Amino acid sequence: MKKIVGIRFKPTGKVYNFDCGAFVLNEGDKVIAETDQGLGLGVVAVQPTQRDEQLLNKPLKKVYRIANQKDFRQIEKNLNSEKIARTYCLFCIKELGLEMNLFSVGSEFDGSKLTFFFTSECRVDFRQLVKMLVKEFRVRIEMRQVGIRNQAKMCGGIGRCGRELCCSSFLEKFEPVSIRMAKEQRLSLNPTKISGQCGRLMCCLTFENETYRHLRNSLPQIGHTVETDRGKAKVIRHNVICNRVVVRLDDGQEFETELK
Repeated sequence: MKKIVGIRFKPTGKVYNFDCGAFVLNEGDKVIAETDQGLGLGVVAVQPTQRDEQLLNKPLKKVYRIANQKDFRQIEKNLNSEKIARTYCLFCIKELGLEMNLFSVGSEFDGSKLTFFFTSECRVDFRQLVKMLVKEFRVRIEMRQVGIRNQAKMCGGIGRCGRELCCSSFLEKFEPVSIRMAKEQRLSLNPTKISGQCGRLMCCLTFENETYRHLRNSLPQIGHTVETDRGKAKVIRHNVICNRVVVRLDDGQEFETELK
């Protein structure tokens, strides 16, 4: 049995399991861990627990050491390099006339690789751009095209609710969102009102969808006839949250009533 610790490398990124060895770690501690790309600085998101490694799909990588001041200085150096790389890459994109929107640059912990994140509505031939970047920075270069939802997650912002975007504050992965969810919750189907900053349907539509579906199952379906204090009436709308329905009598009168 080994102690397994959950480590997150990005503020809202996925939590990865590592073998913490003999280290005594607490939530929030900064550590250096082995990754597929080399050493990386992460934050303990889940405190160490005893778990049989054989139950996991593959052997765990190890926590290399607890982060120190030298590591923090390296992070500051990387941030500075990312700013310089972004400025130069934007200049190159303009010079080459490429139709791409560069929005972020990431550096490996040891500074051996720069990753350029961009969006584009079409396929981009960036071979010449990569040559210019390699010549300038003398490190490995990766160009990564992502969707606009990922762009919003990485860039962050404020939503129409006045809070920080869900995707950049706590969502670890994107869940499927459909227009049916807006219909289930009786929201306006105006795209400007149910779309986030990324232009896609708001992720928060999924938060209460299961609750609405559960509550709606206890209500009579639209079109069914129910017995009310004023006689028999047909259900025409639901007020799910209040557990009420709007009904229409035979003479055309409509009113909202509680279910008995």
